[in-house]
Amino acid sequence: MKYYKRYYNIISLVIIACLIMAYVEVIITPTYFVKSLVKLLIFGIVPIIYSLINKNTHLKEIFHFKLKPFILSLLIGVGVYVLIIGGYVILDKYYDLSNVPSLLENNLGINKDNFILVAIYISMINSFLEEFFFRGFAYFSLKNISTKKIANIFSALAFSLYHIAIIDGWFQFTLTFFIIVGLFISGIFFNYLNEKSKSIFPSWLVHIFANFAINTIGIYLFKILGA
Repeated sequence: MKYYKRYYNIISLVIIACLIMAYVEVIITPTYFVKSLVKLLIFGIVPIIYSLINKNTHLKEIFHFKLKPFILSLLIGVGVYVLIIGGYVILDKYYDLSNVPSLLENNLGINKDNFILVAIYISMINSFLEEFFFRGFAYFSLKNISTKKIANIFSALAFSLYHIAIIDGWFQFTLTFFIIVGLFISGIFFNYLNEKSKSIFPSWLVHIFANFAINTIGIYLFKILGA
């Protein structure tokens, strides 16, 4: 009964947090700065408060650093960067992404002047928040009281579906679908990477490189370098 209650609480908190962020993204549509503050409160502080209330949830344990997994993740991250850039070059022939800069400016206040700062935040801080929440809290905390399979699928599914609200209206349906499927697979893979070291650092590093690639595309779309 005790494990069932914790199991229910973790799943409920993850779902509620994602729904709140979806409401902020789609209904409130604040500037990126305001949205980032809300996300910090929801994805960062809520799991910490839960772990303080529930003494059986040890979030400190997910911050172990090991050199070998770090090097492996670094190599994987470089590969992911090349893969995403290569995928963009190929898909650019079939999908028009020229409207993305105007969507970012109109919906989030992100423009050519502040994009670099936002890109740095997304790559380093935002990626950490998502890894802490979806891998550290949703996966590791749930795995400790259920099964690896349940925790793996749930955390990856929450991670992928959460992004629907973020990219809603950006792309054609087929591209959006493939992105969401790709995020689900990425979530499964991130959990696998972290399982080896019992830490979120490996997936965080790969996530950073994935965001580097996406932001490189953003720099091109915003014509920041005169492209």
